[in-house]
Formats: sequence, structure tokens, C-alpha cells
Amino acid sequence: MNIDKMIDDILCSYEEYGGANLVGRNIFPNRENVIAVLHDLQSLVFPGYRTAEFLDKQTLRYITGERVHRIIHTLTHEIQKALLYVKCDDSNPIKFRDVQLSHCFSLAEKTAASLISDIPELRRQILLDTQAAFDGDPAAKSTAEIIVSYPGLEAIAVYRIAHALHKKGVPVIPRIMSEYAHGKTGIDIHPGAVIGESFFIDHGTGVVIGETCIIGKNVKIYQGVTLGALSVKKELQDKKRHPTIEDNVTIYADATILGGNTVIGEGSTIGGNTWVTHSVAPNTLFTQTCREAQ
Repeated sequence: MNIDKMIDDILCSYEEYGGANLVGRNIFPNRENVIAVLHDLQSLVFPGYRTAEFLDKQTLRYITGERVHRIIHTLTHEIQKALLYVKCDDSNPIKFRDVQLSHCFSLAEKTAASLISDIPELRRQILLDTQAAFDGDPAAKSTAEIIVSYPGLEAIAVYRIAHALHKKGVPVIPRIMSEYAHGKTGIDIHPGAVIGESFFIDHGTGVVIGETCIIGKNVKIYQGVTLGALSVKKELQDKKRHPTIEDNVTIYADATILGGNTVIGEGSTIGGNTWVTHSVAPNTLFTQTCREAQ
């Protein structure tokens, strides 16, 4: 058994096939660092719920300050990597390509600090989502129970953080965050989707919400719902491919709603196991029986 030969073969494969994230070669953001930042951000949103730490009014300021400094430090470096990577990729038309390399660190630092300044507003939105879950689920005994145990709220909270970075034009990192939540909760929300206040995902496993989806306020969806595209052709990447869900809509389990021109009108209810590829008028009860009758 020639271990040195095996090592040499592996190293040769790095040269031949790529896939190695090496310093000095357009280094890509580090997934572990991004997830560590995400955990710190989640602890800023819900202090005392996610980590084993003693918090009182005296320690809260110190621990919050320590966490904020750590987030800015780590996230700045990861955003800088993302900006440099995209700038060096001639096939990528994203706006950061024309940013001078020397400015990337400054831009990354400002972006990280800007996210921290968004935390109070993100907390307001996520607490409204928490209340929506409490109001919408008779099994919920408290909002604290929802914060620590509901996968729907976790996926929504991560989405709101990732979406804030996405709106700032940060490449790559929002997807790392959203795909981490996807793997953990079974709920796939693209950070580019636009989702209104008081959003509730009940149970959640198998939910898919596409990049160009627009969701209004007070929307409730159940497990297995897909808000997707009619076509997945690459040339449609800059088009609206996913549906619009207006305010006060309920979508039951395993419903599939497809298409960028599809609008589910305000106050409608979409029944389970339905396939919807056209718009639904406001205040409509749309069920499989209705579909078969049309």
C-alpha cells in the first residue's frame, strides 16, 4: 500500500479537475464561517434561546457587543471573498465585477455593518412571523416554544437575514445561508423571493419558494407546497418565473403553483394536492374538484 502515491494522485486531481478552495486562487467564501455568522445573527434576533449562555440585563450588553464585533469581522472577510471571486469570474455579469479590488474590503465592511443596523427591523419582522405561527397553530402553547422548535420559523428567520444580504447585492453568501436552512428544516426558500409580514409555514417539510416569487402579508402555507416555475430554462434566469401570492392567502399541503404570470388573489384558499398554472381571482376557494370541473 503506497500512501504517498495515493496522496499524489489526490493532489493531481485538484490540479486537473479543480474544486479546491485555495488561498490566492479567487478564494470562495467559507461555508463554515458563513454558518457561524448565521448562528450569531440568529442569536442577535433571539438572544438566550439558541446558545447555552447566562443572560441578564448586566451581561446582555457585553455579550451582544461581543457578538456584533465577531459578526462584522467574520462577515466582512467572507463578503470580501465573494466580491473578489465574482470580480475575477469574467462569465458573471453581477454589478460587483467592476468594483476595484482595493475597494472590496471597504465595501464588504460597510455591508456587514449595514446588516447589523438592520437587526432591529429584522427582529420586528421575525417576531411578527412568530406571532403568526402562534395565532395560526392551535397546538402552539407559547411563542417561546415556536422560537426554539418550529422549523417553519427557523427557515423564515434565515430567509429574512439572507434576503437582507441579497438586497445589498452580496453574492453567494445568502445562498449558503438559505441552503443551510434547507438542509436543516426541509424548507427551501430562495433569498431573492419577496415575502411580506406575518408569514407562517406550518409543518414545512418539502416547501419550495422560488427566486422571483412574491408573497404578500398574512400568508399561510402547509407542507409540500411548491411555488415554482413553469420552465427551468437557463435563459429565463432574469425573468419572473414564480407566482405572486397576494395578502391573506392560505395554501394547503402539496399544492403546486407555477408560473411568473400566475397570481393568487387576495383572500383565496388553495386546496391540497392542486396543480395551479393560471391566476385565481380574489376570495376564491380553489380545490381539486373546482379544477376538474373547469
